[in-house]
Amino acid sequence: MRAINMSDEISAAIEAFSKGFPVCLFDSEKREGETDLLFSAQFAQPSTMRQLRQDCGGLLFLAIGDEVGELFSLPFLQDLHTHPELTKQHSVLKQLITNDLRYDSRSAFTLSLNHRDTYTGITDKDRALTTRRFAELTHELSLSQASTEDAQKSLGEEFRTPGHIPVCREAKGGLSVRQGHTELAVGLARLSGTTPVVIGAEMLQPDGDNALSVEDARDWAKQKGIPFLHGIEIISALNHDD
Repeated sequence: MRAINMSDEISAAIEAFSKGFPVCLFDSEKREGETDLLFSAQFAQPSTMRQLRQDCGGLLFLAIGDEVGELFSLPFLQDLHTHPELTKQHSVLKQLITNDLRYDSRSAFTLSLNHRDTYTGITDKDRALTTRRFAELTHELSLSQASTEDAQKSLGEEFRTPGHIPVCREAKGGLSVRQGHTELAVGLARLSGTTPVVIGAEMLQPDGDNALSVEDARDWAKQKGIPFLHGIEIISALNHDD
């Protein structure tokens, strides 16, 4: 964990995250206006997935650092879906182009994954395996300074696509160019010294019609004893370390 001067609140959040405990993170009223519940993927267990599924209600996603995307050469789906050869072969892609996001200009989604030892891939046990093993493999290959070719081979030996864990890749340049939940989650991982692979889900209102308000999310986190952060705190802590 990085030794930097910061508030007790964010220090506690980073300490908890580094030990495998969850953190609530609100992005900004100027973006999605959502709170995500986040865990370091390297600690993922079936109970982790169960909590995300039961307490959040939104999509479970795996946020990865840009360096992880580079390691495996994982493409952004938006780039795949607008590739001239693919749009020529599958004309429906031209009709489904992403050009009207209200909170950003680009989507962070890359491929979705299942571990090859899973059955359907959707159970808490299956999704925990996919999540944890992807983080472990990333760490192992990073330590060995594996080439992209070797990393892709190792990835293919253990994983397949499509799967039940959607992966979101950090924008190149990180929080300096995009302040989305993907970049914020990866920033939290970097501050905590964990592998930049984070599992999370958006918190919705009980009826599912809207995101849980920041006030209700903060109250929920307080009741559960879970640290609650705003995106600007992650950005400030990382900038302080530069």
